[in-house]
Amino acid sequence: MRYAGEDDLPDITEEVMRARLQLARPYTLVILKTGPNFSSPGPVRTDGVPQIIWAHGRRNMAMQQAGLLPIVCPVRDGSGVTGVGIFDASPEDVDRAMAEDPGVKAGVFTYEVHPTRSFPGSALPS
Repeated sequence: MRYAGEDDLPDITEEVMRARLQLARPYTLVILKTGPNFSSPGPVRTDGVPQIIWAHGRRNMAMQQAGLLPIVCPVRDGSGVTGVGIFDASPEDVDRAMAEDPGVKAGVFTYEVHPTRSFPGSALPS
């Protein structure tokens, strides 16, 4: 979908908004950032970072398949933010899970945990 302007957005009534807000439930947002041992991709890397990032990605896929991390969004814009994830778990559980991430353990990534709310059934379009 492309944003074409405000006129193309549907009207949301007060009743619809109030009903939808009743469905919101807690989730946990993680913002993954570059850590002190992060190195940018390049033609020759002998620092082991690519293998650590691969292991991190494999673990993310496992957590997604298990239902713990339904939304995973790698970020590759050079901003220092390397990813965003939405967890279906408490902030405390997410903090424990992130502390075990191979990229975090290796200092390739750091992370922030934020409690949030969203709507069950929200999904990325296929």
